[in-house]
Amino acid sequence: MTYCLRIADIPRTERPRERLLLQGAKNLATAELIAILLGTGQGAGKLSAVGLGQYILQELSKHQREPLEVLRDISPPELMKISGVGPAKATNILAAVELGKRAFQTRPTERTIIDSPDAAAAALSHDLMWQAQERFAVLLLDVKNRLLGTQVITIGTATETLASPREIFREVLRQGATRTIIAHNHPTGNVEPSPEDIALTEQLLKGAQYLEVPLMDHLVLGNGNHHSLRLTTDLWQKFPQGDD
Repeated sequence: MTYCLRIADIPRTERPRERLLLQGAKNLATAELIAILLGTGQGAGKLSAVGLGQYILQELSKHQREPLEVLRDISPPELMKISGVGPAKATNILAAVELGKRAFQTRPTERTIIDSPDAAAAALSHDLMWQAQERFAVLLLDVKNRLLGTQVITIGTATETLASPREIFREVLRQGATRTIIAHNHPTGNVEPSPEDIALTEQLLKGAQYLEVPLMDHLVLGNGNHHSLRLTTDLWQKFPQGDD
């Protein structure tokens, strides 16, 4: 790490906290937002809080992904491996990341109509599209296909996730949804469904018929692409859902 200008050396009106109050958080650079969470840099004569924020982003970029994408799923021990980031700084950053996730997930969605695979993929993109591990999620819909919310059911490894029909439908019923779309991601970016994906979809379609909670689609997402099993298989003809 190299020497960086201290916060105290920056004119007061140009300091991150003052700029946030005057201009709003959206006008600050990512390193400046991290600096506010850090509070201090790494000791006298070394990196300022902004400099440490920049250094953290540089270290995260070594994962060959966007730094904020890495930060979204990083664990406390991994974050504390970065020089200058101890338990206090790590917990401040990770708490802010989690708060941001929750704020995003609870944004008003009751007016959003999910009427196509594209719309469903867009609603699930934050949870599934760019994740390094496989995740299984559900879209919760009302009878008019309005989005009630999304829920990640399970998180697996880089190549495998497990989700049982019991877990999936328990969450759908608990949330009071009357229709649902299921989805999972392939971190490899290959969105072609596997034989296991097909078999699980068949199980879920049978269960949806019994519970009278129509399963509208099963999507596979990854690296900006998505695949609809409803559009590319005959499973919905074999197991009609009464969703028209």
